Parts: sequence; structure tokens; C-alpha cells
Amino acid sequence: MINRRKFIENSGALALGALAFGPQAAGKSVFGAVAPSMPIGLQLYTVTKNMETDPEGTLKRIAEIGYKELESASTKLGGYYGSTAKEFAAKAKGFGLSWKAHHITGGPSRITAGANPPAGPPSKNLRDNYQEVVNAVAEAGVSYLVCSSTPIETLDEIKQSIEVFNKTGEACKKAGIGFAFHNHWKEFERVEGKVPYEMFLSEVSGDLMKFELDLGWATKSGTDPLELFKKHPGRFPLWHVKDLDRVTQKPVEIGAGYVDLKRIFDAAKSAGLEHSFVEQDNAPQPLENIANSFKNLSALIK
Repeated sequence: MINRRKFIENSGALALGALAFGPQAAGKSVFGAVAPSMPIGLQLYTVTKNMETDPEGTLKRIAEIGYKELESASTKLGGYYGSTAKEFAAKAKGFGLSWKAHHITGGPSRITAGANPPAGPPSKNLRDNYQEVVNAVAEAGVSYLVCSSTPIETLDEIKQSIEVFNKTGEACKKAGIGFAFHNHWKEFERVEGKVPYEMFLSEVSGDLMKFELDLGWATKSGTDPLELFKKHPGRFPLWHVKDLDRVTQKPVEIGAGYVDLKRIFDAAKSAGLEHSFVEQDNAPQPLENIANSFKNLSALIK
């Protein structure tokens, strides 16, 4: 693995939910490979509560800020913010937004003994529902289905996740869409002597699964994104653009933390970047935070 101390020194150096099993812009800019007009996207997890209470009003505000692309996530409303996939795609399009990717977990959520299940309809997951979800998002015109997280507490869980990835990747390939895996930081930590992220890279074919690199969580783990791009060029078409507070290691607005985003965007071509989505987990003022992040990221990549 990449040396954690070395990377943190060079770069200047929330919790992952528990789970259980039971196409690139051309041109040049200041960061090398992405055209100045490359649209900035938003991961809607950042504005979950807003989307649950006022989906249309929230989409309208996202478009007004200047975002052009969306990545969706599950909510207590069920479906796609209370709509079918095709309905949600139409709503987004009505505000000038393009729905590019959808997040879904690799396995069902692990419910703590005695705890109440989450509110709303049961959440879908790849282990149990991959074909249904692939069919829905493909029909809606989504470009990528993304595994947001997957069980990795044991080597057996990691191997089962790889089986699910291969099945899902095959289904996505047949449907004409891409499949990708999104990281947190724990995938870079050893489990029974193995590093889950390295296993995913080596044991799932590149034509079946790409990667959505969360720049913030990768940095938190001590992993250098540029080293990943160098070893696996073109396999990271999706990014979560995330900044972190140096002390708390929690997400903050783009430009307010220590993640060296300029350095990473300079390597966009080697990554194979197609779509980038701003994400700030547990944002205190979501609509204000995403507006500031859009402004700061736009200045970085203009």
C-alpha cells in the first residue's frame, strides 16, 4: 500500500454505516485534462433532509447555484426521492440537471439488536436487488450505478462483496451502463492481512467495475490518489470532491480544509475523470454549504 506517513507529509497533512451479508471531457485547463466547461455535479446525500422535505424546491436551488449533474442516494422516502427512476430523471431534467449516477449499498444494513429499523420503505441493496435497480436506472438514462459501501468486516464478507460486484457489473454491462465502487477510508485498512480496496481492484475486471474515488476519505486513509491513478490509469471516472478539516477529519466546504484538490485535479486525465460530485457529509447548512463549495471549486478548476 501507499505509505501513509509519506503521503500525509507531502499533502500537508462519518462514520461508515455498518452493513452485513446474511465516457471523459477533452481539452486543457489549469488542471491539465478537463475542459474548463466540465460540469460540476452534486451528490444529493449532502442535501438529504432538503430532498426529503422539498425535492422540487431543492433541485431548483441546486440548479440556480450552477450545478449541472446529480448523483442520487437512498432516503426514507423510498424509490428515488419518492419517485420512480424515470420520474426523478424527468424532474431533474426540468431544472436543467442531468442525473448521472445512483448510489446503493452492497448489502442490507445491519440493525443493532433492539433498535428500530430505519423509517420508510426497506432500502434496496445490490446483494438482493441488483437486477431490479440496474433495470430501473438504465431505463432512466443514468450513466453509472455506484456501490456506496459494502460489508468488509471479515475476509468472507469481502469475498462475498466481490461476487456481488461481478454479478452487478455483468448486469450493468448488458444494460449499457457503467458500474463503480465508492470508498470510505476503511477499505484501505487491512482485514485478516488483506486490503479490501486492493482486492476489489485486482479481483473485479476493469470492464465490469470502475471506481468512484472519494478524494476526502482516500486522503484521510493516507492513500495518495495520484498513486492510484498511476497504478490503475483510467479506472477512476467518478470522483467525490470532498474537503476535510485537519483536526476533526470531518467534511467541510470545498476550500476550507486540507485536501490538496488542485494537485489531484491536475491528474484528472490519468484517472479517466468523467464526472465529479461535490459531497459534504452532515453539512450543517446544506444549501449554503453547497453554494460556497461550488464557488470555490469553480475557481479551482476554471
